[in-house]
Amino acid sequence: MLYLEDLNVGDHFTSREYEMTLDEIKNFAGQYDPQVFHINEEKAKDHPIFQGLAASGWHTAAVTMRLWTECLPIAQGLIGVDVNLRWPQPTRVGDRIHLDVEIVDIQPSKRKNDRGMVTYLTHAKNQNGQDLMVSTTKVLVFRREPT
Repeated sequence: MLYLEDLNVGDHFTSREYEMTLDEIKNFAGQYDPQVFHINEEKAKDHPIFQGLAASGWHTAAVTMRLWTECLPIAQGLIGVDVNLRWPQPTRVGDRIHLDVEIVDIQPSKRKNDRGMVTYLTHAKNQNGQDLMVSTTKVLVFRREPT
């Protein structure tokens, strides 16, 4: 497990691949984001933006969360504080998502000596290296030993 003192700006982490299936895309959308371009292949073809079935951006974010938990072994877990995200292009059936993560900032707490804030930039990419989701995330990370 990684603690605040184990991390450095510039550290990189890469996840495994995760393949998005038709059933999973439709099931997620049916439960959480039931828009036609997420659940109906025929109607999605006529959509002016997507022009075909696309996974919900929130589905892509949920998969990203799963991959973060596997490739960022932060002690005490990934305790999110802030996130800024965007979806440059849709996630499609068959896309194999993997994450490229870089630590971009580390700020030890000025008030609590047992923790700090770590900011990381994530590119969730498909098998062609195209960004499906880009996010900047801040998490609370504990020290191994308080200073």
